[in-house]
Amino acid sequence: MEFMISGRNVAVSDRFREYAEEKIGKVEALGDKVQRVEARVTKQGNVRDADSALTVEITVTGRGPVVRAEATSGDKFAAFDLAYGKLLERLRRASDRRKVHHGRHAPVPVRVATADLGPVSTSEPLYAQVAAAAEERASDAADAEAEAEEAAGECPVLIRRKVFPGAPMSLDDAVDNMELVGHDFYLFVDSATGAPSVVYRRRGWTYGVITLDSKCAEGTEEPREEIRGYRAAEIPTDGRATA
Repeated sequence: MEFMISGRNVAVSDRFREYAEEKIGKVEALGDKVQRVEARVTKQGNVRDADSALTVEITVTGRGPVVRAEATSGDKFAAFDLAYGKLLERLRRASDRRKVHHGRHAPVPVRVATADLGPVSTSEPLYAQVAAAAEERASDAADAEAEAEEAAGECPVLIRRKVFPGAPMSLDDAVDNMELVGHDFYLFVDSATGAPSVVYRRRGWTYGVITLDSKCAEGTEEPREEIRGYRAAEIPTDGRATA
């Protein structure tokens, strides 16, 4: 498992790095084939409240969906602990769902999973190659961000675009992924309709979903609403969930 930690507008001390590395070990046990864990500390320079000046964001990338958590505090150690606690809870929920739905998805063949990997050099230790690759990625990300801000010039309003793979998924899976990343909304491609949709959190344990339909814009279909239960198809008539 690869662990990367970086700071924005704040220095990351060796003490904090060692603290984070010691804590992050549990992630590998709970996650689904965890490949990389990234932690980012950001200091908000324009925040008046000192108790919310530092934000720690932790992102776990593995075989399953991306799991993310963040927290804010006046101390980076406290912010890390809060984000870490949220992350472990989301990883546990994801682990429970994998146990319930075990056997529904075929594993990815090794030749497919390793198709994009380059050959490993035999002239230097593997840990040195991993560390060098991590530093190169962090440097590239920092350079790209600096170039984007420079290209924006003096414009006070910045628009940041992020492009992600849009693999079709069910509405239920979209709700699960939204909870894993800790967002209030989640954009996805609905596998049932093929239409771009966004699911969002409403009051209590209720959710909403908005779907864009070109047929409605053309006037061939009328806008519509419907209400359904979460994973209703998996609940038999006797009310007991299937395993």
